[in-house]
Amino acid sequence: METKDKEILEKEFKKWEKEKLEKFLGKNPEREKIFFSASGIEEKRIYTPLDRIEKNYIEELGFPGEYPFTRGVYPTMYRGRLWTMRQYAGFASAKETNLRFKYLIEQGQTGLSIAFDLPTQMGYDSDHTLAQGEVGRVGVIIDTLKDMETLFEGIPLDKVSTSMTINSPTAIILAMYIAVAQKQGVDISKLAGTVQNDILKEYIARGTYIFPPEPSMRLVADVIEYCTKNMPRWNPISISGYHIREAGSNAVQEVAFTLANGISYVNAVLDRELDIDQFARRLSFFFSSHNDFLEEIAKFRAARRLWAKIMKNRFNAKDESSMQLRFHTQTAGSTLTAQQPENNIIRVAIQALAAIMGGTQSLHTNSMDEALALPTEESVRIALRTQQILAYESGVTNTIDPLGGSYFIETLTDKIEEMAMQYIEEIDQMGGMVKAIEKGYVQKEIATMAYKFQKEVERSEKIIVGVNKFQTEEEPVLTLHKIDPEIEKEAISNLQKIKNKRDDNLVKHLLEKLRKEAKDNKCNLMPTLIETVKAYATIGEICDVLREVFGEFKPQAI
Repeated sequence: METKDKEILEKEFKKWEKEKLEKFLGKNPEREKIFFSASGIEEKRIYTPLDRIEKNYIEELGFPGEYPFTRGVYPTMYRGRLWTMRQYAGFASAKETNLRFKYLIEQGQTGLSIAFDLPTQMGYDSDHTLAQGEVGRVGVIIDTLKDMETLFEGIPLDKVSTSMTINSPTAIILAMYIAVAQKQGVDISKLAGTVQNDILKEYIARGTYIFPPEPSMRLVADVIEYCTKNMPRWNPISISGYHIREAGSNAVQEVAFTLANGISYVNAVLDRELDIDQFARRLSFFFSSHNDFLEEIAKFRAARRLWAKIMKNRFNAKDESSMQLRFHTQTAGSTLTAQQPENNIIRVAIQALAAIMGGTQSLHTNSMDEALALPTEESVRIALRTQQILAYESGVTNTIDPLGGSYFIETLTDKIEEMAMQYIEEIDQMGGMVKAIEKGYVQKEIATMAYKFQKEVERSEKIIVGVNKFQTEEEPVLTLHKIDPEIEKEAISNLQKIKNKRDDNLVKHLLEKLRKEAKDNKCNLMPTLIETVKAYATIGEICDVLREVFGEFKPQAI
């Protein structure tokens, strides 16, 4: 902006404030003295070109598909190809989940997303005493390769993109997926999909860890290294801010802690003597989308730009694809209410639209009944239709980054990036994310924010429709999805049948081989894990061997 134009605008702005605004406020005061975003960022009454005068368009925004990718990772975005529409699914037996997958594909879903039950996530078989009462409850049961074979029966793995939300036993579950593909005659180089494989956020927020951080990071790097060399279409990690946000963080913390985790994973793989541009292009991310519509859009844009700068300036990436932050989004489960559950349809639509306006590559929309139970087919269909209506009826996919250039959006994007970078620098000073987690720093920051939000809700400073305002007396009338209690007995019976049929001597031999290799930090465990699962060793047997070698993580009280 020319100096003369700036002076004219400043003069006219002051004139507006004095002649229009002051008089109007005298009779019509605003609802609050100061307005804040959900992350506590103060939001001015109005934003103008005066807020953007010192910014360089090319350096800070640029064009879609070019560094710093603020406006999107691809040159045409949704004008060329829509985001992948996923519905997270998995419950009870592999057979039942297989039927749900086929139903979702029939309804137009373009990618599968698998939820695993808690025993699977923690590396226990269905017959373990600690698995009692949890088998098949929050996801699908996977004890052996047989379950994975059933899960994908009739689904050609070279025709679908599969996302698997698994962390501590990622290497084992991926080995099973590879084994199923090979049994189908599929070249694993053709497999497309993602494993979450983000163990650091488990220590921070979610809690489904098994081993201590150091050996866990080794397993993460094993998967990334193996996929880099053998599975070029596969994302070997989904660095997840979603669970950090679900634990109570704000948008700034979600960006900061997620990218700080990403930095740790990059360093772990670089220690394997891989070049940054060999593997960085396949790193993917996973964010939440909350109710503060404009802040969420700015958050996605800020994360994309900040990661591009980190990859270029800190890690000296040369390939622009290594600098692209490609991400999956899930609407915010923590915002769903058991009260007036139909309201969740509106919340999800707002959150999904924010993710789309922010440039997501993949999207899961939560179902309205998930605060009460696993979703029914009807509620899943409504959630999927929400994405389809936004894609085909709303018109928001016709242009790239439609809110780019908004004085407010650009200013908020800058502020989130700046605040997130301050967190990252503080974590760097502690020696990196693993050290920060061991000190409890990250956990305390999230817990403080979660407590603050809850107190604001209790004082009605934050309004949750149907919860602390606009309540109704009526109980929700919904048909809820229920898990058959016989599922656990059936899983244990199936597990015993597999053990009776398999070659026990081969299993023992391969478990012993795995034990020896686990003691050698230079050995990548993936090839032996693939052999071991093909022999129908159970997830519990494999994790027990690794527990013996690596030990188990015991968290310290914060």
